[in-house]
Amino acid sequence: MNESRSRGVRLQPDSEDPPRGGHYGGFFTGSKPNTTLRRRIAVTIGGFGALAVAACLLGPLVGSTPISLAKAFDRQIPFADNVDAQIFFVARLPRVLAAALVGSGLAVAGVVFQALLRNPLASPDTLGVSAGAALGAMLAITFHADFSLLGVSAVPLASFAGSIGALAIVYGLSTARRRGTSTMVLLLAGVTLTALLSAVVRFVQYLADFTETFQTVRWLMGSLDVGSYAPIAVALVPMAIAFAGFATLPRILDLVSVGDESAAARGVDVTRSERIALVSASLSTGAAVSLGGPVAFVGIIVPHLVRLMVGADHRLVLPASALFGAAFLIGCDLVARTAFAPIELPVGIVTAIVGGPFFLWLLFRRA
Repeated sequence: MNESRSRGVRLQPDSEDPPRGGHYGGFFTGSKPNTTLRRRIAVTIGGFGALAVAACLLGPLVGSTPISLAKAFDRQIPFADNVDAQIFFVARLPRVLAAALVGSGLAVAGVVFQALLRNPLASPDTLGVSAGAALGAMLAITFHADFSLLGVSAVPLASFAGSIGALAIVYGLSTARRRGTSTMVLLLAGVTLTALLSAVVRFVQYLADFTETFQTVRWLMGSLDVGSYAPIAVALVPMAIAFAGFATLPRILDLVSVGDESAAARGVDVTRSERIALVSASLSTGAAVSLGGPVAFVGIIVPHLVRLMVGADHRLVLPASALFGAAFLIGCDLVARTAFAPIELPVGIVTAIVGGPFFLWLLFRRA
């Protein structure tokens, strides 16, 4: 500990050290959690949770076509004849649930990537996972892949497979020359792989006919046009695994974001923690992209907005980002559905319009 201090490594205050036998994984360390911190976590989760619930309740009620909620839940009217029920349960509710899942997954993945890479401009796109998912979807659309699994069509399945393939390549490159993961190699490999896979995507588009190209372009814009619950249920499986990994990371990310030496001096198994963070964030990104396409800027906007509101403690930032990310993307999708009704914009256009200026503001703020 003293050696780390002599090297000028910035450490957390001594009051944050866990007692012997404690662990860094959960939201609290030690046998007697700080009452103030517990209150802040409760208030944060309660506030952002209320916002997310309100967005989920309001989202299905708003659209270009007004509906009667009483008629939508009226069981005396056959579903085949109940237009309000069809709009609510088929056209809107799956879309709202997909927006919540995609927004939550991308936002938390952005938090983890920014802490892991110690780069505030890192996002779920940084390591090439989104580009891999895009390539998988392009190949499925262009070559007319005709298969399904558990009611999920070929495009989201191929998209998720592409994201896992990209993760395997980047992770293999980052660990090829050393026992742990190299943050610099991880970042450079991700950027290079993104450029390479994007070039392959454009090549596949060039080979496709007009109809296929139109489908791929629409998918690349990010779309939440989900008309059933099966894709959402399937995406929940990798998302649940990812969030189980995220639950072990809050205190670890606070230490790793300062530096590997500092984290190791505090007893953190840096290599194992980096692997859990990388795999969890990539699984979350892959599931989100397979469901909604590459929705831009959510992984950058939400983490920074949450930090401005609750501070930098990841015990607060992670759950707040998950809840605020869900509410944020539901709101953006609501704008996409109603701004130019009856035309529906791809939600990725709305997030890019919001995220572009925010990204530039962040760059100038850091400069």
